Amino acid sequence: MNAHVATPTPHAINDEALVRSARTVIATEAAAIRALEPRIGSEFVEACRLIMACAGRVVVTGMGKSGHVARKIAATLASTGTPAFFVHPGEASHGDLGMILPQDVVLALSNSGETDEVLFILPVIKRQGIPLIAITGNANSSLADQADVHLDASIAAEACPLGLAPTASTTAALVMGDALAIALLEARGFTSEDFARSHPAGSLGRRLLLHISDIMHTGEGIPTVPPNASLTQALMEMTRKHLGMTAVIDSNRHLLGVFTDGDLRRALDDDGVDLRGATVAELMTRGPKTIGTDKLAIEAAQLMEKHQIHALLVVNDDQQVVGALNIHDLLRARVV
Repeated sequence: MNAHVATPTPHAINDEALVRSARTVIATEAAAIRALEPRIGSEFVEACRLIMACAGRVVVTGMGKSGHVARKIAATLASTGTPAFFVHPGEASHGDLGMILPQDVVLALSNSGETDEVLFILPVIKRQGIPLIAITGNANSSLADQADVHLDASIAAEACPLGLAPTASTTAALVMGDALAIALLEARGFTSEDFARSHPAGSLGRRLLLHISDIMHTGEGIPTVPPNASLTQALMEMTRKHLGMTAVIDSNRHLLGVFTDGDLRRALDDDGVDLRGATVAELMTRGPKTIGTDKLAIEAAQLMEKHQIHALLVVNDDQQVVGALNIHDLLRARVV
């Protein structure tokens, strides 16, 4: 006969209780974070200086929930100018210790400071003379004792009412890691351009790294006509090149003006214009907005938005037309 296993009966759902529980968690974790601030002092400075002097990388390690936090800290360090990666302490004792080199710095996380898998690899790390920074919730623990620098991330209580699930403790450790990363970022003079280089596929990377020359139409893709071209010729060129405009240039490709859909509409509304006999030079816009190849694509987007236009001609220092782009090119490049 199969034994019957009783399952806990859930409490009746109470809206006020749910809200109260959530607010208690937030208040508890916020208090844990506030408690970190007065602990930032000489130990924190020493940790930063150890990392700044590191000729290798920061190897971040931790087990369980501390491991998840350690992965995030490693990722944040790496993306803000401090080369770092995560090593699982369990795997480290089965070969991955070879990834840690004498020129590295190890940043170990453990709330108790007594995590077996972390403590097991410490003798190897210490024997190589690798600096060890520890973030723990117990200043009297084995890990804190063996570390060159200990950062205190202790908490008064977990947000979990059972006191079991790591909640406030992991939040405190994560914030301490963020504090390290940002302090190092500022100390290194790390800029938004540096950040973009490590995030080329992100929106910031595209905004800060993508230049006009990367997305503009060149050569035969540029719509151009001479100043004596007819309206029909200009419209045919605009249709072929699909940019909603054409540059009007002289024999040396110097920009004389631009003819756009808007110029066509204005010509159609003007009873005094002989559309059959007029040349494009009579209908074009003189002194159009232009941009240089060295400018960022986001600057083209800003220029278009400011002047309510949908296309731009790209010119060199001699005002020769070398490229063209429109809003669709910016959309395809995910700049806007």
